Amino acid sequence: MKRTSQLAVTALVFFAPALAWAGNCVPGGGAGRFAELLATHGALVAIAAAFGAGFLASLTPCVYPMVPITVSVFGATSEKTTRLRGALLSGAFVLGIATLFTPLGVVSALTGKLMGAALASTWVVVGLATLFVALAASMFGAFELALPASLTNRLSAMGGVGYRGAFVMGLVMGLVAAPCTGPFLTGVVTVIATTKNVALGSAALFSFSLGLGVVFFVAGAFGASLPKSGAWMVGIKWVSGVGLAYLAFSYLRDHFDVVRELVEHPSWGFGAVAFAVLGTGVTLGVAHVVAERRKSPIAHLSRRFRLLSIAPAVAGAAMVFTWVGLDHDVDESEAPIAWTTDDAAAVAKARSEGRPMIVDVGAEWCAGCKKLDRRTFSNPAVRKASRGYVALRLFGGQDDDMDDVMKKYGIVGLPTVIFFDAAGNEVGRLNEDVKPSEMVTAMKCYAPPRVVVGMR
Repeated sequence: MKRTSQLAVTALVFFAPALAWAGNCVPGGGAGRFAELLATHGALVAIAAAFGAGFLASLTPCVYPMVPITVSVFGATSEKTTRLRGALLSGAFVLGIATLFTPLGVVSALTGKLMGAALASTWVVVGLATLFVALAASMFGAFELALPASLTNRLSAMGGVGYRGAFVMGLVMGLVAAPCTGPFLTGVVTVIATTKNVALGSAALFSFSLGLGVVFFVAGAFGASLPKSGAWMVGIKWVSGVGLAYLAFSYLRDHFDVVRELVEHPSWGFGAVAFAVLGTGVTLGVAHVVAERRKSPIAHLSRRFRLLSIAPAVAGAAMVFTWVGLDHDVDESEAPIAWTTDDAAAVAKARSEGRPMIVDVGAEWCAGCKKLDRRTFSNPAVRKASRGYVALRLFGGQDDDMDDVMKKYGIVGLPTVIFFDAAGNEVGRLNEDVKPSEMVTAMKCYAPPRVVVGMR
């Protein structure tokens, strides 16, 4: 029975990410899902759903690899830590996450400031990329991530890192996870901003934070019951290292065009090369793990396989995940969407011609906005579905102040796409970089345009 519980905990903590990647106008159920649940099922169901959304966010590549690193630093998995103390330390850590997210989300909604606006700063982006490169290097065995010996000795004399340290680590983890929390959290913030219901918003954000911390709590509270380290743990560290390195690259790719141009090629030939490179890295990584098995005949090659696997695995991941997110069905015969950037002129045109309007609001620092433009609005089916719409795009530069636009359209998160019917009434909005098929569904569902014959 004990062995079964150990394996169950192991599966949840280390293999649950597979769960995360594995008639309504709201595509994908993202930012509009919280508002929909609130309207149809009430506050309790919406708050419970926030917990589930937080749990799924914890399984994403930019949060999950932090689990073994974080709980080991604040001491929850130390051999000297009892089950009760591990649970209490983990609880303090999760409380730290909630203490950051709850007020941050409320303030963000009530002030109209974007939680992701900090990513407009090159210094912030480079700093985050550097942090994740360092963490990846630790996973690959370049160094052991630990507190300084002098500080560790002092904390040990005082009874370990302690609850205060775990709480502070939770605050830090909240900052790291903030850019990766997904559209559901944007939906919660949007509801707070529009309804001014701070109590409901705070409860939902707190619930989301608890969900985000579940995996960390399980790892810290039951770490002593996990199977002993071995080849399987080497594999977990290798996968975490690749994931962290890819995350560092993704920050740089989404911020710097010169980096993006290196890997953004939609051709099928490039895709084949990308998968071949990744496959080479994974094969070498598997050989490294196999060499770590007890009495392995290739044990002496383990370090060599590990070193050879890093470059193709990370480069392959960067190429594959970028390529998968591109539109490979490019049909140049379908004319691009004729965006206008003049707000007043677009509104006047829509009213005079009795046509619905679509408004795309974004910024140069917003990775989702760029992805929406490159993958979705360039898709032939989306271009075709947009016929008859008046298309307005309001895009801010790296240093532009978007406060007036945000206030006018009631926006608290980017990207935001707003649909207006022919009478000028808002009929819906999207707050995520939806797929082309989902955008087509929204265009047809929110405000079916009057298609003008011959219009391209």
